[in-house]
Amino acid sequence: MNTITKTFSSALYGVDAQIIEIEVNIINGLGLFMVGLPDSAIKESQHRIESVLKHLKKEMPRRRVIVNLAPASLRKEGSAYDLPIALCILQASGQEDMKNLERYMIMGELALDGTLRPMKGALPIAIAARKKKLEGFILPRENAPEAGIVNNLPIIPVNHISEAIGFLTGKKSIAPYVVDTRALFKQRKQHYAVDFADVQGQEHAKRALEIAAVGGHNVLMVGPPGAGKTMLAKRLPTILPLLNLKEALETTKVYSVAGKTGKIHMLNTVRPFRSPHHTSSDVALAGGGTIPQPGEISLAHNGVLFLDELPEFRRSTLEVLRQPLEEKHITITRSQITVDFPANFMLIASMNPCPCGYYTHPEKNCLCTPLARRRYLSKISGPLLDRIDLHIEVSPIQFDDNVEGKALASEEIQQKIVKAREVQEARFQNHPGIHTNAMMPSSLVKKLCLLTPESRSTLSQVMQKLNFSARAYDKIQKVARTIADLDASTQVTKLHLAEAIYYRNLDREKWAG
Repeated sequence: MNTITKTFSSALYGVDAQIIEIEVNIINGLGLFMVGLPDSAIKESQHRIESVLKHLKKEMPRRRVIVNLAPASLRKEGSAYDLPIALCILQASGQEDMKNLERYMIMGELALDGTLRPMKGALPIAIAARKKKLEGFILPRENAPEAGIVNNLPIIPVNHISEAIGFLTGKKSIAPYVVDTRALFKQRKQHYAVDFADVQGQEHAKRALEIAAVGGHNVLMVGPPGAGKTMLAKRLPTILPLLNLKEALETTKVYSVAGKTGKIHMLNTVRPFRSPHHTSSDVALAGGGTIPQPGEISLAHNGVLFLDELPEFRRSTLEVLRQPLEEKHITITRSQITVDFPANFMLIASMNPCPCGYYTHPEKNCLCTPLARRRYLSKISGPLLDRIDLHIEVSPIQFDDNVEGKALASEEIQQKIVKAREVQEARFQNHPGIHTNAMMPSSLVKKLCLLTPESRSTLSQVMQKLNFSARAYDKIQKVARTIADLDASTQVTKLHLAEAIYYRNLDREKWAG
């Protein structure tokens, strides 16, 4: 009677892991057959496993070997199934005695000599193993620091398949890899190579970025080349509040799935700053693939996505931003699967006012025609522009300008922002999933953005005169609420509202000439 050998592995879908049960049966016949929608990398594992067994002085069974990856309806991809399949074959063929094989999650790609190579997604897979209440997770040693972030699950690191065999047969003792996640989080250090203290002048732009950091608002900076747009954007993460433990784990999961976690510091404790090139495709920005992988907007989760030279991006690429900017996640659908990736990021974009870049320059002349300027600006759709809360003009600083006083350091600005964020946390404590003013739905704007009668009258007049959209109406109130929080004001005054309206006053007709 044939004995079916089982163990557990996992497949990544979105930022979560799906348990995959690996079954191996050896029956009369010849050949190795893999079923359960494996991709080419999994099918090729036969040759790697044959080489590893020979290296171990074992044999590939000279009978029919059937490998089933269940559930069969889900497509599996990648080479990390090598180790569990090889161990199941050894057990099913009677060459090793590993009776507790089905109590563990096992993953790892095999080199031809049996050495294990690192894999992607160790953190979400470890979380899935803990939910399954398995006895442990056997994986490549390089991935142990990442998987060890998950507590109450023994992490068994191995360098070679022989170590896994020795552990499962009871001939070798391997101490579980232990990570004190909370201690690791408390020891975090945030060292940035840049600081707002380096920025002389540009007080108007720094004020706008401070407001954006407090309320989680999106920003568009418009100005000629050399005005300092990129310099300012790169310093935004230095004034954002530190990640809390929940945010750090969320961010690490995304980077784990993308295979971008560090080799030493596996827990991401610094807010991401992503700056994709303008030649990036829709898939690179949004994510995708047969089994979708996270794109730049998900890699910027809990951080900043910086799009330099915004009109140079393809219009279709920019349009993928519309859903995540509103809903803070992105849904990617394929024929057999639909996955959600988190995308709670701050968008910081910069652009020139015209193709040559000097339309608003105080000294240099613009060489572009009004038609060329209109075509340039029309690359950014109205709906996308409407979703950006603050539009600011950044003018170049002249060499002979006398900038008095010392610029505030990032740490000093951050303290002000943390204080204002605490006000928002208290405001939204009964509204799960909402942490900043920018995340407020329309239903809460009416309740929480308390306008004085004078302010409400002013806003009504501005809406009629400038023909702003209903979305802009809400966003102005959210920004005004943020400015009021910075001033420690419970009500939104006319001055707060006037500043918020000023940041929305990017009239394309004016820029195009």
